[in-house]
Amino acid sequence: MLADLDVTKILKKALKNGGDYADLYAEQSETTQILSEQGKIERAIGGLDAGVGLRVLYGKQVAYGFTTQWGQHDLELLADAVAQAVKSQAFTQEITPHTVAPKHQFTIKQVPAKYQLPDKVKLVERSEKTAWKFDKRIQQVKVVYGDLHKSIEMANSFGELTRDDRVYTLLFTQVVAGEGERIQSGYHPVGGLVGLELFEEESPEEIAETAAKQAILMITADKAPAGTMPVVLSSEAGGTMIHEAVGHGLEADLACEGLSVYHKKIGQKIASEKITVLDDATIPSKRGSFSFDDEGVSSEKTILIEKGILKSYMFDRRYAMQEGAQSTGNGRRESFRHKPICRMTNTMIAPGTDDPDEIVRSTEKGLFVRKMGGGRVNTVNGEFVFEVTEGCLIEKGKLGKPVRGAVLTGNGPKVMSIVDRVGSDLGFAIGTCGKDHQGVPVGDAQPTIRIPELTVGGAA
Repeated sequence: MLADLDVTKILKKALKNGGDYADLYAEQSETTQILSEQGKIERAIGGLDAGVGLRVLYGKQVAYGFTTQWGQHDLELLADAVAQAVKSQAFTQEITPHTVAPKHQFTIKQVPAKYQLPDKVKLVERSEKTAWKFDKRIQQVKVVYGDLHKSIEMANSFGELTRDDRVYTLLFTQVVAGEGERIQSGYHPVGGLVGLELFEEESPEEIAETAAKQAILMITADKAPAGTMPVVLSSEAGGTMIHEAVGHGLEADLACEGLSVYHKKIGQKIASEKITVLDDATIPSKRGSFSFDDEGVSSEKTILIEKGILKSYMFDRRYAMQEGAQSTGNGRRESFRHKPICRMTNTMIAPGTDDPDEIVRSTEKGLFVRKMGGGRVNTVNGEFVFEVTEGCLIEKGKLGKPVRGAVLTGNGPKVMSIVDRVGSDLGFAIGTCGKDHQGVPVGDAQPTIRIPELTVGGAA
């Protein structure tokens, strides 16, 4: 994409009115989306998109523009336009282009682009048919399949030339079950930086069964109790808690601007000594993984919290330059139409040493959370609210009857500081994280953990 261009000339034009740094981001993407609902394929489409983004950093400011035109002249015009927004000290560094090899590479065994659309439709139909057959109380079924092949090339004023080739595959099944006036839903997504080999690990039928089983279980559940009680979060819940209640507050743009409860707390104890938190984009097949971030920085495994001590924020180039730090490979963007910002990749609580089953057995009474739903967090004070989509009571150290409508409320730093048990297991979940009107693929994970005191709200 950039091979036929004089990227040095384009970058210098962008910096003609000064600046500290400039980069060029070229992207080509090919997508497939299939939606089946109520036994009918509603949508099966493919798409191509391509464009180039150009950015200049100067002081604490950013100038950014993009185009879908690829010619040298077009990009020089874009550079001129971006430069008009910049008034800064002269850029005097030499730009000597050189290719940077990736530290981490990923193998896709079954590239979706090599398969025909009917093959992908069959995956959707298999999942939907299984869901409908699961139980006569199933009332609605929705299945979505998607794949994305994104090729990215980057060049910057440090002279670095990088390339990343990413293949994402996703399938989720959503089921609604009803009995009398009670209606409940189940939802199960799988996906990652992976091809169609994804379905060798978990078949479309198994995905459907998981979603349907959750919906049926919840229509038989009683209303969740309200009050303060011990809560055990299963590893099956994924890392929604750590992603929302802690992760966003450790993104450098929020943390360094005073918009996070973790502002100026590097080196301080902010969690239980049992808690270690990582952000790791180097894990094969996970949804938040890549070889280079969207600023051309190699993917990394970053220790954010180590045995309760805050070690680092997640930095992109912009905030690393402002704070005199190194980028941790967390500069991400939705597409060439967006400037990169600080984002999580695969964020997790590291496994501990406790037996997950023993964690439950040692809990006399409380709530066991198997699956988490949506939630929100105020990064300034750490207050959060999360929905529980699947849970049950713990009674005398055993898992008891299922409950519905539970809502968890609390404060991220406080909760992390009182965690008293951390299991030796680890479970992943996937999602698309939204921030500043951009969505990027992420993974999150956690072991089974126990929070000895957490406020649980019940709902009808």
